Amino acid sequence: MTKDQIFEFFRRLAEDNPSPETELEYGNCYQLVVAVALSAQATDVGVNKATRALFHEVTTPAQMIELGEDGLKEHIKTIGLFNSKAKNVIALSQLLVDEYGGEVPDTREDLVRLPGVGRKTANVVLNCWFGQETFAVDTHIFRVGNRTGLAKGKTPDHVEAKLEKRVPQPFRLGAHHWLILHGRYVCKARTPECWRCKVADLCSYRKKVLEKPKGR
Repeated sequence: MTKDQIFEFFRRLAEDNPSPETELEYGNCYQLVVAVALSAQATDVGVNKATRALFHEVTTPAQMIELGEDGLKEHIKTIGLFNSKAKNVIALSQLLVDEYGGEVPDTREDLVRLPGVGRKTANVVLNCWFGQETFAVDTHIFRVGNRTGLAKGKTPDHVEAKLEKRVPQPFRLGAHHWLILHGRYVCKARTPECWRCKVADLCSYRKKVLEKPKGR
């Protein structure tokens, strides 16, 4: 995509959804960290179902530690990899209490020190809570970046670097939300719904599905 095409790409997505947000449910920064850590290889819908009761009971790292690993597992046992995720959440909570006074740090370097928190999770927290212009490349953004020609790369880090370089203002803060939602609901993995895509004419994908399949 050219610079003009990229600007128009995001302009249309922004026009359609002026205030994009994560679909994960949370009440504070700590709960956001936990929710994003739990969302690896799981759907936001599944995580939200598991965390509604949990977050009513637990709002701080200290409360999570008090709940304990077994108690946490009872809440999140419907989520994939819940055993290892529970272990990580208790460990990250302990680290927050021991080294950060129970507060979530606002730098990527500190966030990725937390067990179960990688670069993608850190970027989500920095963007959603701290308002930093980060690009959290999940499977949806990786696919959309490569498929459309917006940001081609062989790894999520490569795609992130391309987005960092190419996404213009005033779209940088909301860009990763627009891309995730576009990949989740329109530019789907198996069959992209190009027939209802607002940016199809800007996209370089050669196998566009321009007619709605029968039965849909």
